[in-house]
This record gives sequence, C-alpha cells and structure tokens, in this order.
Amino acid sequence: MADNKQSPQADVTKAWKATQDQKGSATRLRIFAVIAWAIAIAGEAVGIYFLMHHKFDAGNNNGNMPLLIGLLVGIAVFAIAGSMMWKAANRHDPASKAEPFRYFVQNQLGAIITLIAFLPLLVLIFMDKDMDPKNKQIAGGVGAVLAVIAVLLGVDFKPASVEQYTEDMNQCAAQIKAGQPTTACSPDVAAQAQDIARDSSAVADATKDAQHPNGQDVVYWIAPENGAKKSSTPHVFHLCEGVSPLKDKTVNHGSVTEAYAENAIRITEQIAMEQKQCGFTTAAQ
Repeated sequence: MADNKQSPQADVTKAWKATQDQKGSATRLRIFAVIAWAIAIAGEAVGIYFLMHHKFDAGNNNGNMPLLIGLLVGIAVFAIAGSMMWKAANRHDPASKAEPFRYFVQNQLGAIITLIAFLPLLVLIFMDKDMDPKNKQIAGGVGAVLAVIAVLLGVDFKPASVEQYTEDMNQCAAQIKAGQPTTACSPDVAAQAQDIARDSSAVADATKDAQHPNGQDVVYWIAPENGAKKSSTPHVFHLCEGVSPLKDKTVNHGSVTEAYAENAIRITEQIAMEQKQCGFTTAAQ
C-alpha cells in the first residue's frame, strides 16, 4: 500500500472551486460591469465625435465646456462602477495564479478598460489646436485627474486567487474540526470547508473502537492513476484498506483533507458494512 501521508503543515484540501451560486453571482456582476464599461466607452466615443466636429472650438458657445466636463465625469462614474462590480465578481470566482496572464488580466481589467475609456479622448483634447488654451487646460486637467482616480480604483491591489481560497478553506476546515474560532472561514470558502469538516467528523464517529475512543482521521481511497497527484475523476474514500470496494486496488491513505486533495471527495455510503469489515464494532453503540 502506498503511504501518502503528509505532515500537518503540508496538509491541503482539494483545490477550491466556485460553487454554482458563486459562479452565477460572478456572471451577473460581470455582465453589469461590461454594460457600465460600454457606456463609459460610448461616452468617450461621443466626446471624440464632438472633438472631430469642432464642437469644443474656441468660438463655439464658450467651447461647450459644461458638455465636455460632463462627458468626462460620466466616463469616470461608469468606468469606476464597472471596476467595482468586476472586482466583486472576482471575489466570487477568482482566477488561478497558475495562469499568470489570465490572472493579471482578470484582476486588473478595470484599470485596463478605464485607460481605454480615457486615454484617446485626453490625447485628442491636448492635441486640439482649435480649442481655447484655457479651456484645453481646464478640460485636460479635469480629465487627467478623473482618469488617475478611476484607474487607481480599477486596480485590484489584493486580488483573490484559487490558491488563496484553497489555503483559507484548509485553515477553515481545521478550525471547524478543532472547535476553534473560525477566523479563516470567509463566506467564499466556508461551505466547502464545512463539507470537509463534516466528513472528518463522520469518519471519526465511524472509526471509534477500544483503541481509539475518539475515532480516527484516517481514510483509504483508490490511488490516482499512473502516479498522478490527483485522480481525474472523483472517488469515494473508505474506513480501512480491507473493505470489499478496495479489493485488488492500489490504495492510498491519509486524512480526509488528504483524500480530498487527490479527488477522493465522497465518504462511503456503506458505513455500517465497512464498520463490520474493518472491526469498528463499538461505533454504533
């Protein structure tokens, strides 16, 4: 039997994965964010159109400054709103650091879109030779300040990641099992951590005997195929190596969290039968 037991420091759960509810919330937020960004870019397009048609020229109704400033403010408002919703979506369904390009783009898309929504219009404002110099200075200055604020608000300085959520989920499960304050149990990881803690408790209850009155946190599962670190399909974990479903199989053993790490993520439904086969005769008493 392959001994795959790790030290407590290395104990990790399966990789965190967004639930359907989390994915649904993230999708809705991203749709609203894209709509807000589309409005911001449409505002930029209107500004560029007016510039190209000399609506902000020096002798044209005082350069239509209120209209230009209003466009710049509107672009900033919708760009920031889109960025806030996009960052909230990333909290529900983050990217993985294992894909660096996607991780960067997904987390900093708000800042990228904001630059797109501001930069061409600002360049045209500063290059416009027909605009009154004073109006150009005012509009360019206001636009630059709004752009900087919107870009900074679009940057995610502490982005979430699948890896961080996996670590938090592991800590949360450990705290639940130990009866400690659940300081690591954010709403994003708590449900899946509770699954691990629930299964650990069920295993402990099922493996009580004279030598282990409090039960054990050791389970057995079919080893990943071809020496892989994780099975390609979900497996069931069992109470001991001698149960009939594991006959003639290559078996690993370890804690429930270690089983989850190798994609053995379901406890056996035949607990009573396996208690008898494994000799845990006091569990039902």
